[in-house]
Amino acid sequence: MDRFLDPLLALCDRAATEILAVYATEFAVATKADDSPLTEADARAHRVLVEGLSALTPDLPVLSEESAAVPWAERRRWERFWLVDPLDGTKEFIGRNGEFTVNIALIERGRPIVGVVQVPVTGVAYCAAAGVGAFRRDPGGVPRAIATRRPAALPPRIVASRSHRGPDLDAWLAALGPHAIVSVGSSLKFCTVAEGAADVYPRLGPTMEWDTAAGQCVAECAGARVRVADGSPLRYGREQLLNPSFVVDGDPALSLPAWR
Repeated sequence: MDRFLDPLLALCDRAATEILAVYATEFAVATKADDSPLTEADARAHRVLVEGLSALTPDLPVLSEESAAVPWAERRRWERFWLVDPLDGTKEFIGRNGEFTVNIALIERGRPIVGVVQVPVTGVAYCAAAGVGAFRRDPGGVPRAIATRRPAALPPRIVASRSHRGPDLDAWLAALGPHAIVSVGSSLKFCTVAEGAADVYPRLGPTMEWDTAAGQCVAECAGARVRVADGSPLRYGREQLLNPSFVVDGDPALSLPAWR
């Protein structure tokens, strides 16, 4: 699995170049059927990733946010496939705060086993492979191993969405007790836990499979758990591509409230 990491990092860098070319302009913003925003950068990065992955592994299908209308009758037969978000954090892209990412994950029987999260504005990339580990690559550097913080800080540092908050999260945080909050956009929240800069990422609201798979792989390979309400791992390849609520915790010894 680790043989994929170098070509995937290079592919994410190419997608980032396309994204930044649009980012430097007065780009237009369209609205998709679900009212989420769409820019030219999404489409350009999508083309780069799909073409690159198809060349890298011609036998594996690719499911991207920008090509998600593959019928369930076809998807249900996929044991292995690429799950891609060409531009995660479009609201952050539009807001020009730099906290958007390129995400690629390889899914095998519902589990993300390879993942890359690249930050176009900074050039920082996180990559991971099951059985190999999780790594951070800074611009011009080589990947270095990362791991979650154990024991967790007291009070724990909670990473929360910059663009998505709600009453369920507020109630969960109240039940948790004393804590510190750090706000981050996109799949960087997973990576913040993975490298020990935060202890917990609760996502008690809607996400799609392509939003989370790459970040989950990085977090899990760094030692975190990514669990749904019944305690089982967040899984992929469901008929409905909408994820349930989940919590990412870097230290299993940390006591956390229940969620739904």
